[in-house]
Amino acid sequence: MTAIPRFIVASPSSGHGKTAVTAGLLAALSSRGLKPAAFKVGPDYVDAGYLGLAGGRVGRNLDPQLTSPALLSQLFAHGSQGADVAVVEGTLGLFDGLGGRADTESTAQVAGMLRAPVILVVDCGFTGQSVAALVHGFKSFHEPLWLGGVILTRVVSDRHEHILREALDAIEVPVLGVLRRRDQVVLPPRAQGLVPVVERSVEAVRAIRRLGELMLDSVDLDRLLGICRSVPPLTSEPWSAESAIGDPVEFEGEPPLIAVAGGSIFSYSYAESLELMTAAGAEIAVVDPLRDSALPAGTKALVFGGGFPEQYVDELSANEELRDAVAELARSGAPVVAESSGFLWLTKEYDNRPMGGVLDAEAHSASMLVLGYRNAVAQSTSVIADEGDEMTGHKGHRSMVMPRTGDAPAWQWDGGQPEGYVWRNVHASYLNLHWAGYPRIAHRLVAAADVST
Repeated sequence: MTAIPRFIVASPSSGHGKTAVTAGLLAALSSRGLKPAAFKVGPDYVDAGYLGLAGGRVGRNLDPQLTSPALLSQLFAHGSQGADVAVVEGTLGLFDGLGGRADTESTAQVAGMLRAPVILVVDCGFTGQSVAALVHGFKSFHEPLWLGGVILTRVVSDRHEHILREALDAIEVPVLGVLRRRDQVVLPPRAQGLVPVVERSVEAVRAIRRLGELMLDSVDLDRLLGICRSVPPLTSEPWSAESAIGDPVEFEGEPPLIAVAGGSIFSYSYAESLELMTAAGAEIAVVDPLRDSALPAGTKALVFGGGFPEQYVDELSANEELRDAVAELARSGAPVVAESSGFLWLTKEYDNRPMGGVLDAEAHSASMLVLGYRNAVAQSTSVIADEGDEMTGHKGHRSMVMPRTGDAPAWQWDGGQPEGYVWRNVHASYLNLHWAGYPRIAHRLVAAADVST
């Protein structure tokens, strides 16, 4: 059983500051000598990346859609191993579901699955006594919910704080912390995606450190830890990449080397994907698509996960040496799995800037954001799936690839046209997959890498 102390940071809706608060709490706990584990509810690579940077170990995603509700507590137990406390950032509002199914996907439901207290972050910039009605509504809406306390943000003055505390005392909800409006610390713009995390930019590191200092000054960490240490144990056994894979691939020679896009600590893929490839017998090497001029020596396959932001596609184009090396690898018949911006990297051009030219397609910027889950069916047999395989993935992009597909499409879903490309051993599309839900992807890819030229 897993008895890890844990709590979930949530808010009434997006925009209350829960990512900054969660990152600051992780940094503050780390500064006190604790080893925290960080999680993000939903498919968001960016928030998970910043939480990992703050906690000092890779941030992980808990997404019932991309894996399954049954796996969620197992993945949590796996990611919490060796930690002193687990901190989970929710998604959207406390009772909202990303896929429109709040009964299974909301932060409140995840809190129930993990038997964890919820710490509600509330923006009080334009409210006074009414905060009690708001918090009481969230406390009473779902009876099993364990509301451990609140952290108030954008508080204007001492008098404002007194009014808020008095109102919340009346409904017996503890105030665990108060952040003033003047204390706002801004993380790098979301448009930069995971790049500041992967590259450990000065801006990102300084923001995390300042948030940690702010939480140390403004939040009663001892009281918070007391609440989360009173949680009951979980009965789920930790997820294991080795168990998920089963028998590793048997190689004719040395284990194949698979290059994964990322940096020195973090990658642009979900952490479990790398663990599954390792369990299947591969060796993993990181390639930085912004800084490296060549693939690691001996590379037999490449995985470019969906966490790389489209804002940096120009830099991908400018890195001509690596761009050409990837194209050569793909044309040699080696497996290449490219999601989102990795998909764009393999087209002929993006907004008239040269790309890899592996796929007979062109990419363009678009004004509309395409975002959401897709229950996809594989349209062609590839290095990750057999034709007819069903998988759930997530899309998030502001670009278009034309044509949408070639002779061998990657995916199709209800209400959509075929999308993505399967060409030789290349699988490229906008759809991002969490491999923990489909561990056969890793086994299949490693086997294909072992026999690639």
